[in-house]
Formats: sequence, C-alpha cells, structure tokens
Amino acid sequence: MRSHLRLVADHDAVARAAVPPPAVDDGELLDAYSHAVTHAAESVSPSVVNIELRHPDRRGDAAGSGSGFVVTPDGFIVTNSHVVHGAAEIGVTLPDGRRLQAVLIGDDPGTDLAVVRVHGDVGLPVRFADSRRIRVGQLAIAIGNPYGFQCTVTAGVVSALGRSLRGAGGRLIDDVVQTDAALNPGNSGGPLVDSRGLVIGVNTAIIRPAQGLCFAIASRTAEFVAGRLIRDGRIRRGWIGVAGQNVPLPRRFVRFHGLGAESGVRVASIERDSPAARAGLREGDVVVGFNEAVVAGIDDLQRLLTE
Repeated sequence: MRSHLRLVADHDAVARAAVPPPAVDDGELLDAYSHAVTHAAESVSPSVVNIELRHPDRRGDAAGSGSGFVVTPDGFIVTNSHVVHGAAEIGVTLPDGRRLQAVLIGDDPGTDLAVVRVHGDVGLPVRFADSRRIRVGQLAIAIGNPYGFQCTVTAGVVSALGRSLRGAGGRLIDDVVQTDAALNPGNSGGPLVDSRGLVIGVNTAIIRPAQGLCFAIASRTAEFVAGRLIRDGRIRRGWIGVAGQNVPLPRRFVRFHGLGAESGVRVASIERDSPAARAGLREGDVVVGFNEAVVAGIDDLQRLLTE
C-alpha cells in the first residue's frame, strides 16, 4: 500500500512537470509599453513648445519653425542652433495655445544648441537624465512639432551610442545618441526622453532618404552647453591660433618616437600674436599631442581645446 501511494505521487509529479508554464499575455506586454509611452508623454508634453521664426531674406522674410523645451521655471528654453540661428524674430507657442515673443540668449553652432527666453508662466521645466547611463535598446520617445502638428509623439529605441556628427562650423559633435524614433522637419530642438520622462537628448538630425536613422545631442552635452549659454551667452573654447590639416606619419617615425597614433595635424598657418606663435610653433610643424593626450587629427585637437 505504501509503495502504491508513492507510485501515485510520482505520477502526479510527472503530470505537473509536463504542464507548460502559463504563457505571457501579449496584451499585458503591450499595456506596459503603452503605459510607459503615455506616462512619459503626459509628463513632458506640457514643457514642449513650438518655435516659429522669421529670417531676413533678400526676397522678404522667410519663415521657419522647430521645437524646444522649457528647462527653467523662469522661461529659458533649449532648442537647436540651426532652428533659430540668424532669426530676425522668434515666437514661442506654448501647449496651451499662448504665443509669446522670445529673445535669443545664446547660440552655439558647434554643438547645434541654442537657448531662447520668454517672459510669462511657462509651466514646469523638464528634468535631464545622465546620458552616460543610457543603454542601447532602451525605450526612446521623441516629442516635437513636425510640420506644425503640435506635441506629436513617436517612440522607438536607442539604436546606438557614441556617434559623431559634423556641426555647422566644422567641429565634430561627440557622444551623439542614435534612435529609430521617427523624426521629421519641425522635430528639431525637441526632447528625446526615456520611459521616466527624463530628457536623454535633443533631437537634431535625420539621414535622408534612410528611415530610422535619427540623431540627438546627448543630454549631458545639452545640459552643460545650456548652462553656459544662460550664464555667459556663449561657449568659451580654447584657442591657439593654428590652421592645420591632417597628415599621415611615417611608421618608422612613429616607432622611433613612440607615438600613440600614425597621424597628426600639420601646421599650415599661424595667426600673429597667437598662443601658438608665442610658444614657437612654425609652419610645417606637426602636432601629435596636447597636454599629454594623443592628437591624431584636427577633431582630436578641437575636442581637447573645447575641454
């Protein structure tokens, strides 16, 4: 009898093991995704504005538009430099429909960022995330005003990190976030946020005619640049007074001197009374380092001077 009972118990255990675990309801996953997107959109959309501007033009005033977002309670708004650069007049439309005149506080084409300001009740500012904590594959939500459609929301993922883009002045913008959240003209200057509604980037560029190749200036860069523009009205960068070009270095030269790269910056010209002139640099010299950091090209030298 005892053996029979053990046998029955064993059969019950086998039967239980054969039953597959309950399947995850796709609806629950979609509900969680939808909740994350709607929560982020509801928390950030009240801080996203539409920016309209007039550019002086030989044929009259040319109009343009873009997006921006409030970063301080007293009306400072971050957007892209290419949205407001050279504008004769800047107007900001708030989510509640009010239209206010804005003034340009600072513009940095080197990072494609700018700050404008309006006076009035602008609502709560956004909060920035630390872009160093972003992970490839995490949810990314873009909010902006493409083609004038106010507070449009698109969602995707962070596709890649550490990308670089060439700024308007030729400088390389580092630490750019790539996303497949759909962006269109008018999204420029709007926020890219995570599932908590924290800003992880400033939407700035798309690659045409490709689909899903969109880029945002990382929040760490945006927060730093916006703070300097609010304080000083511009970004102060190091300057040595050299015009140069990238050149390869002979391998035997690299090995003999123990250099960290096989290229450098050849000095093409030096400005009079510049730091480079006072330091004794001459045309034809090749810069291979700066403050003990390796300089393999002009982008490296510009980055080090900025820092």
